[in-house]
Amino acid sequence: MTTVSATAPEAARQLLGSSRPISWVNTAYPFAAAYLMAGGGSTVELIVGVLFFLFPYNLLMYGINDVFDYESDLRNPRKGGVEGIVLSDRWHRLTLWSAGLLSLPFVVFLLAAGTLVSGVVLAVVLAAVVGYSAPRIRLKERPLLDSMTSSTHFVGPAVFGLALAEAPPTLAVVASMVAFFFWGMASQAFGAAQDVTADREAGIGSIATALGARGAVRTAMVLYAAAGLVMLLAGWPGALAGVLVLPYLVSILPFRSLPDERCEEANRGWRRFLWLNMVTGFLVTLLLIWIARGG
Repeated sequence: MTTVSATAPEAARQLLGSSRPISWVNTAYPFAAAYLMAGGGSTVELIVGVLFFLFPYNLLMYGINDVFDYESDLRNPRKGGVEGIVLSDRWHRLTLWSAGLLSLPFVVFLLAAGTLVSGVVLAVVLAAVVGYSAPRIRLKERPLLDSMTSSTHFVGPAVFGLALAEAPPTLAVVASMVAFFFWGMASQAFGAAQDVTADREAGIGSIATALGARGAVRTAMVLYAAAGLVMLLAGWPGALAGVLVLPYLVSILPFRSLPDERCEEANRGWRRFLWLNMVTGFLVTLLLIWIARGG
């Protein structure tokens, strides 16, 4: 009993750290915003969905990643803080079981409460979460597919929110989701640039190991710009969100010629990215409020 009580707090800390608390808002917010803007209202579905996309979803996503990327994480100098812990192999089995069991009741409820369309969307999102890091599938090791799958992790909750609220696929809605998808791909590509050395030493492939740090950063710049241009199709005032890609472009511009041997320097830009998301989220919230009030 003493051993169990002594290890329980450490297990809880490991599970919490593996879920990346700083990133919880990046999945729960898109779901809640999309659901409410689509007319979902303050419902049980909203509450359950927000709770799911806060902790269980992130533990499922990052926990699986931490277990199967353990060897790479040991070599990665940026691991061990807000950007992700090195999950002790002592807790690998517990992490996988906890991620699955904690997610299960939420998934069952959301499937039962939704429609066939929302169910299919949720299934695709969960498949992307598991397939990103799971052995043999390992979509994160398939260049371009890694960026697309990673983007689905964050766009997926928003699309699910829209589907759960049965929102019609208007041009503004489709443009917003496509722009969000490009933004997600850009963010993953830039994030991968800083790990080129660690990933190559561990034999892990990515869009950055394929294109090099310089190529990954420049690809991210193109995708950010594409996201801003696509938002113009959303109409007024939604098109204003396109301006929000500019800070991201400015932030990563200094790394456009980054050589592979200095790839870790991109971590400065990645740390800015993490906090830039908070500012962007606040501005998007103000824009959504304005739209909700009639623009």
